[in-house]
Amino acid sequence: MGQIEMRQEQPADHQAVYELNKAAFGQEGEAKLVELLRESDAFIPELSLVAVAGEEVVGHILFTKIKITDKNGRSFDSLALAPMAVKPARQRQGIGGKLITHGLSRARALGYASVIVLGHEAYYPKFGFAPAITWQIKPPFDVPENAFMAIELVTGGLQGVTGTVKYPEAFGQV
Repeated sequence: MGQIEMRQEQPADHQAVYELNKAAFGQEGEAKLVELLRESDAFIPELSLVAVAGEEVVGHILFTKIKITDKNGRSFDSLALAPMAVKPARQRQGIGGKLITHGLSRARALGYASVIVLGHEAYYPKFGFAPAITWQIKPPFDVPENAFMAIELVTGGLQGVTGTVKYPEAFGQV
């Protein structure tokens, strides 16, 4: 099994991250999304993280800047957790959980107050995520309410924040 190290993604990891996302999702959509997001102004290098076993990249998680806009046009900063991938042969070993925990703590250290995720409603609540509708935060597209979740990285991180999430353009390009 070996020790899993968490670190910031480096340019030398890009190809491995692409292959990892392609393998984990069984298609190239998420791999291409990561590439597009890397080139966007929503990209935060410190929040593109890899899990490494020896020299091998076995997991990747990406948090990018998003806005939550209310009906009065007020805009709030947040982060999107997407995508997260673990090498198929290494899934169900806690690597994804380590990536999430490490990523949330890095995001908090960088001063971000909240994170939004569209994901498995049985998985993400283990890390403190709750349905975003709890805060009157809605997705920009039609998805099951329980799969669209948010977490406050600091107490009151979503206090007074309501509205619809606006994702970076890259999300609509894949």
